[in-house]
Amino acid sequence: MNDYTKYTIGVLSLQGAVSEHIAQIETLGAKAIAVKSLSELQQVDALVLPGGESTAMRRLMHSSGLFQALKSFDKPILGTCAGLILLANKLEGGEPPHLAKMNIQVQRNAFGRQVDSFQTDLMIKGFADSFPAVFIRAPYISRIGSEVEVLAEWQGNVVFAKQGNLLACAFHPELTSDTRVVELFLQQLKE
Repeated sequence: MNDYTKYTIGVLSLQGAVSEHIAQIETLGAKAIAVKSLSELQQVDALVLPGGESTAMRRLMHSSGLFQALKSFDKPILGTCAGLILLANKLEGGEPPHLAKMNIQVQRNAFGRQVDSFQTDLMIKGFADSFPAVFIRAPYISRIGSEVEVLAEWQGNVVFAKQGNLLACAFHPELTSDTRVVELFLQQLKE
């Protein structure tokens, strides 16, 4: 097992499954902190943008004074569900992008409403076995730039991608006991 004890991972703590992300990160040996302020953001080696409602999260990023700092944050980021939407540089339907850090276009709520949420076994590039992916009002990536690597698709739709030190998934890895997605994210710190 890799040693992540020297790293501090932030979880943007404005909305979403913050405690679940923190628990998974700590399971792998890294220190995890909830990030609600600029001073907390400055302490971290990497950041998780959790699920939630992306438009509300954008408003909260502005009101907390974090928006510009997050736009310029150049350390590894894992965006899950709404976090994926925040990372996209283009959103279908003409909505303006949020942080616009990844060269991807995203369709929000692509798999339906809350009642259409589901879990499926997902094959992820580099994983020997399937991953129990939980999709809740999930988006998918409808277009990728040439520098974006597809890590997983479900029913022909891209649901997990990587660009440089950015990982974005449409599902919620923090809602399972399987820590492989978070470990893949933490490995970005060693590259």
